[in-house]
Amino acid sequence: MKSDKKPDVAVIGLGYIGLPTAAIVARSGCRVHGVDVSPHVVETINRGEIHIEEVDLDGLVQGVVSRGLLTASLEVPEADVFVIAVPTPFDKDHAPDISYVLAAGRSVAKVLKVGDIVILESTSPVGTTEALRDMIAEMRPDLKCPGLTSEIPDISVAYCPERVLPGKILEELTNNDRSIGGITPRCARKALAFYKLFVRGTCITTDSRSAEMTKLVENAYRDVNIAFANELSIISDKLGLDVWEVIRLANRHPRVNILSPGPGVGGHCIAVDPWFIVHSAPEESPLIRTARGVNDCKIHHVIARADELVKANPQAKVACLGLAFKANIDDFRESPARLVAATLARRFGSRISVVEPYAAELPREFEGTGAQLIDVDTALEQCDLLIVLVDHDVFRSVPLAERAGKVVYDTRGIWMDQPKVAEAVVPGLRLAS
Repeated sequence: MKSDKKPDVAVIGLGYIGLPTAAIVARSGCRVHGVDVSPHVVETINRGEIHIEEVDLDGLVQGVVSRGLLTASLEVPEADVFVIAVPTPFDKDHAPDISYVLAAGRSVAKVLKVGDIVILESTSPVGTTEALRDMIAEMRPDLKCPGLTSEIPDISVAYCPERVLPGKILEELTNNDRSIGGITPRCARKALAFYKLFVRGTCITTDSRSAEMTKLVENAYRDVNIAFANELSIISDKLGLDVWEVIRLANRHPRVNILSPGPGVGGHCIAVDPWFIVHSAPEESPLIRTARGVNDCKIHHVIARADELVKANPQAKVACLGLAFKANIDDFRESPARLVAATLARRFGSRISVVEPYAAELPREFEGTGAQLIDVDTALEQCDLLIVLVDHDVFRSVPLAERAGKVVYDTRGIWMDQPKVAEAVVPGLRLAS
């Protein structure tokens, strides 16, 4: 990467991480070429519009597109820096699927030239960056690849995962610290120079395998701690306790900070990444595997409690509040709320309505169930039973007066002022947790 000019950058994958990254890099003055397999995504971005929900992203994309700093296409162009930000899902056995990464790498390999930098940002199992390098070396024997030559390599290959919170992605892409892992120290330094163009946080260089593991550890740590909170909520149900009160009091201890329970764990990070560690070291990761099991079981615990409540109120119309995996976003990936609501819709049909302010229509699994998508005001007017699955701000804003007389199952603890009426409906069932 030349020091006297800003590099041309190609970002492959324009989803929840790729598009904000492309826009922020473009804002720094680099010419950015976004690449995606979806014609709809490409056309939307080239109009200066966005296809995902993220705070302030629409204005930023409109601005950099209008200035000619960001364009989108279906094909990977020549560039100086290639950032790969594609999905890494897992299969039915929880084995990581890096096929999207390798497919993106093949597209990049075709246009690589001497001096280029390839950076993988996709959350990946340990060793994926090396596998990407090996594939490039096989496709491009004319290029000397790092770690495979005793000479100065022709290209640099590195790994740098994002660590952002949906709803604050633009802020955190800019201000959060970054771990930059190179195939070699030289690769890490080359990638570091790129990230310093737009990252205000501290950029720390390491090797690619350590950077890959760091990303997985960060999300596994969160998963384990959430599992503790979710297990507490299940125990509290059995003992007839209010888990929110227990956690509030326990957290007054100066060295205790228990997280909030919920209906499970969702999203493409915390619900997925721990399995990458388990797959790589199955015998050495019993705690991480158990935490995954606890959080998945919490979803079924919530379904069972909601099912009992709906059956105990046979005439009640039911509103499931929220489908997203967390508050104030339109991301439904691996969402426990979505699974809970869809399961109830299949069981109880048109008795179930869904309130999701970040959806224009219900996902496909609701087809044929008779469930309807309604707004929160309609739910408050028409529904007798409210099941809170996501803590969107619009739900938090509903005062007690508008919930008076309704049966509430609050899995997020946003309505702590709600009277505990459940015991009168279903013996032994408390609905504050």
